[in-house]
Amino acid sequence: MNPSLPPAHHHHLVVTLVCPDQPGIVHDVSGAIVGARGNITESQQFSSADTGRFFIRLQVESPADRAEMQAALAPVVEKYGMASVIDVVGRPLRTLVLASTAGHCVNDLLFRQRGGQLPVEVPLVLSNHGTLRDLVGFYGVPFESLPITDAASKAAFEARVVEAVEEFDIELVVLARYMQILSPELCAYLEGRAINIHHSFLPGFKGANPYKQAHARGVKLIGATAHFVTSELDEGPIVEQNVVRVDHSRTPAELVAIGQDEESRTLTQAVKWFAENRVLLDGVRTIIFK
Repeated sequence: MNPSLPPAHHHHLVVTLVCPDQPGIVHDVSGAIVGARGNITESQQFSSADTGRFFIRLQVESPADRAEMQAALAPVVEKYGMASVIDVVGRPLRTLVLASTAGHCVNDLLFRQRGGQLPVEVPLVLSNHGTLRDLVGFYGVPFESLPITDAASKAAFEARVVEAVEEFDIELVVLARYMQILSPELCAYLEGRAINIHHSFLPGFKGANPYKQAHARGVKLIGATAHFVTSELDEGPIVEQNVVRVDHSRTPAELVAIGQDEESRTLTQAVKWFAENRVLLDGVRTIIFK
């Protein structure tokens, strides 16, 4: 650090870099940061044997701001053909939430946002039902509902999603129990920046009343999976998963409550990691720097 500048005037930045793996990367990256008078406060890296790619996430304190750090790293980024992101640690990520009628995930996201536990800024919750209007309004977040009854209304809803992404400069779209399948076109538009939550069981139950099916089959584990949205339904790269053990004494209503808790916890954790630039894509899987 520059001893002539008080730490209070230092910028706290997060740097993520992805490139083909080869010798010298860490040396050159560290040298560029030192050249920008930066001090590395957190460092994680991973070399993927499957794809031959190198991933690194750094947190840096420096008198250099975001633009200056980007300029300092530019020669290294060019040399190694890196995909790079430089951001401010803790900056709220502009997030659009899509919902239907279930409120548990929406409530958890908005509660933790308001409490400062989740670094996101939600300018709008968009739903295909009006059920959650009062819940969302309680947190002072704008709410819109556009019913989906046929192909035309679904197209109109998705057009509003795209419009909102552009209007609010959205960086992440969260499907918080939004019970509609996105079109391939919208999936492609949101690639790498849309996260969904899915109830997952062993075995997996499809269709209506999955918790009732789980109770009837006497499942011992229930849980949830947060994953990126792709055109292949529920096949996107997984960001986070959680399970909880249950037994025959649990009623269907109790399984619903337990499952909703896991869904909320799992989705919020996935959003938090994404907002903190801790989630990097390595083909069809994710690299998570916790």
